[in-house]
Amino acid sequence: MSAWIVLFSTLAYLGLLFAIAYLSERSGKKGKSWVKNPYVYALSMAIYCTAWTFYGSVGRAATGGVQFLGVFLGPTLMAPLWMKVLKKIIVISQSQRINSIADFISARYGKGAFLGGLVTLIAIFSIIPYIALQLKAISFSFDLVTQHDPSLGAVLGGEVFYKDTAFYTALILGLFTILFGTRHLEASERHEGLVAAVVFESIIKLLAFLAAGLFVVFWVFKGPGDLMAAANEFPRVQEVLGLTAESTMNPWSWLWLLLISMMAILLLPRQFHISVVENTDPRHVDRAIWLFPLYLFLINLFVVPIAAGGLIKFSGMDVAPDSFVLSLPLSEGQNLLAMVIFIGGLSASTSMVIVATIALSIMASNSIVVPLLLRSPLAPENYVHDLSGRLRSIRRLVILVILLLAYVYFASLGQDEPLVSIGLVSFTAVAQFAPALLGGIYWKEGNRLGATVGLIAGFLVWAYTLPFPSLIQAGHFPMEILTDGPWGISILRPYALLGLEGFDQISHSAFWSLFLNAGLYFTLSVYTRQSSIEEVQANLFVNIYRLNQSQQGKLWRGKAYLKDLKLLLNRFLGVNRTQELLAAYSRRNKVQLENTKEASSDLVNYSERLLAGAIGSASSRLLISSIVKEEPLTRQDMMEVLDETQHLVQYSRELEKKSRELERASKKLKAANDRLREMDRLKDDFIATVTHELRTPITSIRALSNILHDTQDIAPAKRQEFLGIIIKETERISRLINQVLDLEKMESGHAEWNIVELDFNDLVSRAVKGMKQLCVQKGIMLEEAYPNHKSLIKGDWDRLTQVVVNLMSNAIKFCPEKNGQVHVQVHMESDRVQLSVRDNGPGIDPQVQPYIFDKFTQFNDYKGKLQQGSGLGLSITWRIVRIHQGTIDLESELGAGTTFIVTLPKGGATLEQMQRPSYQRANARDLS
Repeated sequence: MSAWIVLFSTLAYLGLLFAIAYLSERSGKKGKSWVKNPYVYALSMAIYCTAWTFYGSVGRAATGGVQFLGVFLGPTLMAPLWMKVLKKIIVISQSQRINSIADFISARYGKGAFLGGLVTLIAIFSIIPYIALQLKAISFSFDLVTQHDPSLGAVLGGEVFYKDTAFYTALILGLFTILFGTRHLEASERHEGLVAAVVFESIIKLLAFLAAGLFVVFWVFKGPGDLMAAANEFPRVQEVLGLTAESTMNPWSWLWLLLISMMAILLLPRQFHISVVENTDPRHVDRAIWLFPLYLFLINLFVVPIAAGGLIKFSGMDVAPDSFVLSLPLSEGQNLLAMVIFIGGLSASTSMVIVATIALSIMASNSIVVPLLLRSPLAPENYVHDLSGRLRSIRRLVILVILLLAYVYFASLGQDEPLVSIGLVSFTAVAQFAPALLGGIYWKEGNRLGATVGLIAGFLVWAYTLPFPSLIQAGHFPMEILTDGPWGISILRPYALLGLEGFDQISHSAFWSLFLNAGLYFTLSVYTRQSSIEEVQANLFVNIYRLNQSQQGKLWRGKAYLKDLKLLLNRFLGVNRTQELLAAYSRRNKVQLENTKEASSDLVNYSERLLAGAIGSASSRLLISSIVKEEPLTRQDMMEVLDETQHLVQYSRELEKKSRELERASKKLKAANDRLREMDRLKDDFIATVTHELRTPITSIRALSNILHDTQDIAPAKRQEFLGIIIKETERISRLINQVLDLEKMESGHAEWNIVELDFNDLVSRAVKGMKQLCVQKGIMLEEAYPNHKSLIKGDWDRLTQVVVNLMSNAIKFCPEKNGQVHVQVHMESDRVQLSVRDNGPGIDPQVQPYIFDKFTQFNDYKGKLQQGSGLGLSITWRIVRIHQGTIDLESELGAGTTFIVTLPKGGATLEQMQRPSYQRANARDLS
């Protein structure tokens, strides 16, 4: 395949990502967010599926059978627990303005800078290999699809870094991340463009992988049966498919693979950023708990078939299993499909790299760089300048540094490691956050010392048992350390620590690191005491659903000045943003800050949370402490305040809840009372009108019947005339009763509807055909115009026919005899159809037009005579049209005829969409 085409396609795809991110951000600023949607949220979490999933799962299946499933079964098992765990983390993070996992753990254990920095360093060391994995995937896939084209050889493909595709990939991804990941400092300012790009990439990589699977099963082979038959000829493939006893996996290895995968979906910095920091509504988790596992199922549906197909087709050939997804279509000459798959793999890699580097840059700047700058003797005493721009620059620099470190790792260590091996090493590292984080949201006694020592111990064991052996195998340390242990001490062998043998490397490392981590965390927390601020934070995190955020302010006492707080906020948030936030605080709390000299505890707490959203909890705490003369609380004081405020908050919430319920009930009662009055008035009007309409024909029938009864010798012709009038008046009564009943059913919602797809042209044509004879009798010229193709909509055939007949009847009724004209036209647009019925009658007085669709409305014909009829036809027509989600409009001038225009959406009516029409009088001007 042409290397230039691949390069151009890659750049075009990345340009498309830029466009999607830009348009999403612009739409969000206009109040039309693309990402505030539960489906978008669930798809964004598919960032879990990286190049490891796209390429590495097939490679893992081709070498280890169904072991690859553990990486996806873990998140699937974890998803139902999100209702309790993830939702709570989101609520805590939004109330505390937390913007990273390092900030979360630091805030829980007293907002200490050291703990936040420790979590950040662990995250960086664990994720850089994972980012290198993505660079490797992009590099090897690019080289694979362009291997037969030497045209780029002089530019790319050399040994030096400036000819390495992975190097330029890192730079391009760094540029994208900087543009759409560092525009804002505050946690409340989410990256909508970034999330939109991630969701788009989630869809692309899924479709590309499904295309690869379908190609292998139905093109390379002739279906699943043919693939299975071919697999039976290869013993190795039988192991992959799980058809032999040798294909089983050690239960211990399964257990630990499931556990670290369950932790990874929650604790990987990119997953925490997408699922927690970028979350716009905790309720979106409800949809993600089933949609995300469904996504995992679909993207793994063809892993084993592709692995089996690769083992069969490349048997005896030196083809890397990780490349089967691309190698199979290339071997069949399907370059276009290979290009689609390459873009899918690119999507899987780039989304992970972008979000991971954003998350790490936030953690590094907030938990390491900013605290060091604030503690530096070079830091100014007075915070008078806007530092928000500098902080953004720091984050951008950190992004580039992280990507360059990942490239260095790839170039020096990662090129020969399988994709899955690198990923599992990172999973085991981030699992070290589990004891501190999960213990921190459910166990109030957990303290900073236990969390810190546990993390250090777990990380050191992980580093010794996984990355360190890789350095040994790369030749940086003597190989004897692996075989005999350091200094010949066998119990310190990295792969058999303390004599634990017989387990795979991941299970071995996960067991020892998490055992020491969790053990030290719980032991030290039990035997050491928390500080006052740790107890406050523990209570806020564990009891987040029971405690109000304002309690934290009540647990602070001391003195602070408003001017100092403003200077601090101006420096880190900017002057305009500070004014906006303080004005919002003033309105919400109904206080006049202009006349305030000394800041309240609540305002200090509010300012600290604002700073936490920009620079992290530890740094915000450090800054606030520098300007606030805080008086320490005793343990007894704090516990008394906690007990008191818990009761007050609970009582206040109950009162507020009851008040809202009473207010809603009062509004409903008033609305119902008004409704009853209106219905009573309408009932009286209705009865009076119906009585009047029925009295006229009944009086006529009675008079004529008496004549026929009393006059025995009446002439036969006269008798026939009277009987004809009686029959006509009887039909009038019957028609009136049927229309009244029909109208009542529509208004009560009991009318039956048969919604089908129909051709509106055909419906109108048939209805008009039935009225043609009446036009002939009155000497009226009828003109019809229909589109040349079908006008398909959804609706009730009989009801819509009734609409056409009613409008036609009115037009014919009001046309002058002999020279009358009726024009019927159907017009179709992209999303709707339109019917117009025009006559050359006398027109309708503008003063009468607002009441044209009211019940029992009757008008004079072209001779000025009041027309016979019930006056219900147009009222019924209006309701049928509105129930079909359409509109009916009126255009009329005295002496110039009348046109009724009915507009119906192509989607038409559905039973769920139907709304009961209002009893209020319809104004023609409101129907457009």
